[in-house]
Amino acid sequence: MQILSVNVSMGREISYMGKSLKTGIFKEPVNGRVMLRRLSLDGDAQSDLVNHGGIFKAAYVYSVENYEFWQHELHRDGFAFGQFGENFTVRGMLEDEVSIGDVFRSGSAKMVVTQPRVPCYKLGIKMGLAEFPKMFLQSGRVGFMLRVIEEGEVGAGDPFERVETGPQKITVRAINHLLYFDPDNLEDAQRALRIPALSPGWRGSFEKRLAEARQRVEPQKLTVEDEKCCPP
Repeated sequence: MQILSVNVSMGREISYMGKSLKTGIFKEPVNGRVMLRRLSLDGDAQSDLVNHGGIFKAAYVYSVENYEFWQHELHRDGFAFGQFGENFTVRGMLEDEVSIGDVFRSGSAKMVVTQPRVPCYKLGIKMGLAEFPKMFLQSGRVGFMLRVIEEGEVGAGDPFERVETGPQKITVRAINHLLYFDPDNLEDAQRALRIPALSPGWRGSFEKRLAEARQRVEPQKLTVEDEKCCPP
């Protein structure tokens, strides 16, 4: 497991459906070492702080093996590092090999995996394919987000060393499938909630699912007025 490229962007103004918007998805490789801080890499900015960024999404990781998959799937080549908006293009860290809660060291930084990447329409813009976010999600090849435990410098060539395995061993691919494609799997939803590193957004989604399931199975309670209208 190794970093092949560190990619950043301070944001770019683009035109979309007749409107101007700013996005940080057009990331480019940087030379030398970069400081990974609590909220982001130096030189990197998230333009949409409602849906991106924050301590649980300080950096985004995507595997070069997925590049090869998409080149074949889309009949395209010429992808450059940062193609999918990732901060770290890596080797050997596919979604079925990394679990939520896994802790890694790279360079002098220490990080924990918090959630899969949730694609938005801006990924479709970057790929020149409006339907790509849906394809991306369905593929399970979504990469993952990191929270920074210890700030430090990172750079291309640094190994990603796993120093701790997530407590429930739920892989990135498995939890992505669980949230979006397996709504009746309440047992694994409960398991996911036992992962301390899980991001608040994903935690809230599973909590809501379980709460709704409990409401469906609880017997209906009659009010006093109901009882008057419906005698035995």
